[in-house]
This record gives sequence, C-alpha cells and structure tokens, in this order.
Amino acid sequence: MSADARKTAEGLSYLSGFGNEHSSEAVPGALPEGRNSPQRAPLGLYAEQLSGSAFTEPRAHNRRSWLYRIRPSAQHPAFTRTGNGAIRTAPFTETVPDPNRLRWNPLPDPAPGTDFLAGLWTLGGNGDATQRAGMAVHLYHANASMERVFSDADGELLIVPERGGLLLRTEFGLLHVEPGHIALIPRGVRFRVELLDDSARGYVCENYGAPFQLPDLGPIGANGLANARDFKAPVAAYEETEGPVEVVNKFCGNLWTATYGHSPLDVVAWHGTHVPYVYDLRRFNVIGTISYDHPDPSIFTVLTSPTDTPGLAGVDFVVFAPRWLVGEDTFRPPYFHRNVMSEYMGLVEGAYDAKAEGFVPGGGSLHNMMSAHGPDRETFDRASAAELKPQKIDDGLAFMFETRWPVTLTPQAAGAEHLQRRYDDVWDGLERHFRPLR
Repeated sequence: MSADARKTAEGLSYLSGFGNEHSSEAVPGALPEGRNSPQRAPLGLYAEQLSGSAFTEPRAHNRRSWLYRIRPSAQHPAFTRTGNGAIRTAPFTETVPDPNRLRWNPLPDPAPGTDFLAGLWTLGGNGDATQRAGMAVHLYHANASMERVFSDADGELLIVPERGGLLLRTEFGLLHVEPGHIALIPRGVRFRVELLDDSARGYVCENYGAPFQLPDLGPIGANGLANARDFKAPVAAYEETEGPVEVVNKFCGNLWTATYGHSPLDVVAWHGTHVPYVYDLRRFNVIGTISYDHPDPSIFTVLTSPTDTPGLAGVDFVVFAPRWLVGEDTFRPPYFHRNVMSEYMGLVEGAYDAKAEGFVPGGGSLHNMMSAHGPDRETFDRASAAELKPQKIDDGLAFMFETRWPVTLTPQAAGAEHLQRRYDDVWDGLERHFRPLR
C-alpha cells in the first residue's frame, strides 16, 4: 500500500446511521433535485437503481439506492465462467452435516500475489443461495491488493478483519476497515480490496437471506447493543479509469468474469438505503447481569438476518466485546450448553474467557446444533474457585456467526491440515464431584 493510499484511507469521512436513507455526491450538483430519474441526469451522468430487495417489500425493509454514474452498468461484454478457487456455495452436498465439535487453527500462509478474492476459503454453510436462504462461513488470507473488481449476487458479505487493515473501494466510496471493525458489502455492490499492510487475514459471513439489520431491543428499551449512529456509510468517490478492468461476479455459486473498458466504480453521486457500512465493534454497548446468572449470548447480538419465523434468525452476528462481570454466586464464563442453533466462533484478538488454549486469533470453532460444549476443564476449575469480585474482561475480542440450520463442511475444511484433530480432549478430566447427601 502506497503512502498516498494510506493517507487517503486514514482521511476518510463517513455518513452515520445504519439503514438510514443517505445521500452523497463527489461533485456538487451531481444529485438531481426532486426526481430520481430525470429526463437528463445532472452533469451528463446516467441514473441507475440498485435494488437489494423486491420492489413491493414493506417500506421499512426495502433496500434500494439510486446511483448517478459516468456509464451505466449495462455497458459491458458477456461474462464467462472462471475458476472458483477455494470458494464454495450452498447447497453444501459434498459432505454430510457433522455433529462433532470442531476447531481449526488459522489458515496457512498464501502463495505470493494472493489477493482477497483468491484468498477466500470456504469452511461451510447451509441453505441454498439460489433460494436466497442460509449462509456461508469463509476465511481469507491475502498478501496482495486486488486490481480486479468483485461483486456477489448471491448474498451480502460481512467482513471481519483479524490481521491487517483493508481499504474497500466500493461503488459508493471508500471504507477503511481495521481489526476490531466489521464491514458490510450489500448484495451486488461492486468493490475492490486493497491491503493497508503486507498481509491481511480474517473472516467473512456470506448471508444469502434477508439483509442484516439491527435486532429489536424488546424489554431492554430504547438504548443498548449496537447504536445505529455508529454505522458509517462512505462518502461518494469515483474512478475515471479508461482501459481494461477485470470484473468478477459471483452468481449462483460460480465465479464469472468479464473485461470492461472502464472502471465500474464510477458512481459520482448516490442516495438510498442499499449501502455499504463499517462499524467499530468497540462501540458496542454491552448489556449484562448486575445481579446473578450468566445471560444467554443473544444479548451480544450486533446484527441479525430475520426469517419467516420471528426470533429465529438465518444468521446472527454476535460479538464478545470488553465488558464487566459482576454477577454474584455465578459461574461467569459461558456455561455448558446444547443449542438448537449452530455456532461458528472466531477470535480477532487476545483470548476467549471460556477457553484456556487452542482457540487462537485467526482460528475458529464449530458447534453444530445440539452439540454439547462449554468451558474446558482448566477454565471450569478456575472459574469455580475464583473470588467473585467485579472483573473487567478486556483482553480479547471474539465473535460468533449463529445460524438456525446446521453448518455442513466443505471437503477442504473437513480434511484440512489445520483442523485440530483432538479438540474433544479439552473436556477430558472433568471429574465427578457429585456427593449425595446421606
């Protein structure tokens, strides 16, 4: 990453508010007044609507943006199939769902010249991308900036960096994303990923279903969890590149490529709700017990993708952010449990308070539905005997993709060299302490 590009990334300004109607123009007067599609758009631009939802969905759920661009998206040659690399898409049918507890070390180092797209590696998922239901878990490890442009027609992409900053050049403008942040690229939005460091590593949730939204707060009331104002949309910025630009489109599980005669990142102005965002996870307002018992992890939900069953998400994004533990007579780490939901957990930095070792930044664990899991023996012994004074948990940042359906592995994940073969051993040695009263 050049010094100029880093300066650009560090100097970004943003528009605030998740799901709000935003507008931005890189050149004054580029946004039309009063009409989305005037007979002649200002400055000789083309008006184009990008719809992330059906036209007739309720207003509160409708996602669309109007783009005012140098050339319309329709001006491009035919796409042709290209290799999928390590990317796989639902339905996942090459293996059967696995009830075992599974854990992986970080992805190995990539070959030189691996960009974000080439560095994507699919662990598994569920649902069916062609039916717009379910999700996929990907990891990425890259050491080169993208020169091509990518878009995903199958779903939106929630990017969770673990190592190395990213500059996302999108149709809507630029997003600067560091470890501890997340970035959301809506379905169909074109973007390029440039590295701000020598390499970058992290996680991606590909959400085929309803777009992520903030969860309802219910009895919590008006405040808490993620605040809408802390989600930042980009300010309009455009490219005037003339000449060949490779554009890769993910469509129904396969990658397709075309060579445009210009950059498709040529939007001069825009307004709407189908917009990319960045969010700093450290701004999450953690809610927890101030009396006794350990709350369910749903209390840490940042974003949710709802389904037709209220309260049952296609996927939730949950963060275990820095927080105070003050519960009295309470086992404070996450408790032993079995869950109808399936959980993929990753670690951005530090350590997770339910695991003593083996769960490391860049790695991840999968506990499919009804798989028994919880603290390992060392954590259980320590927490059971700890002095219960107020304790600040601030040495780690973990997250979870939680989904209503089992996550079926790809063959590459099931047979990976970095799969921990003896993960079950962490629960060995949990002794019998039961002593019946006589």
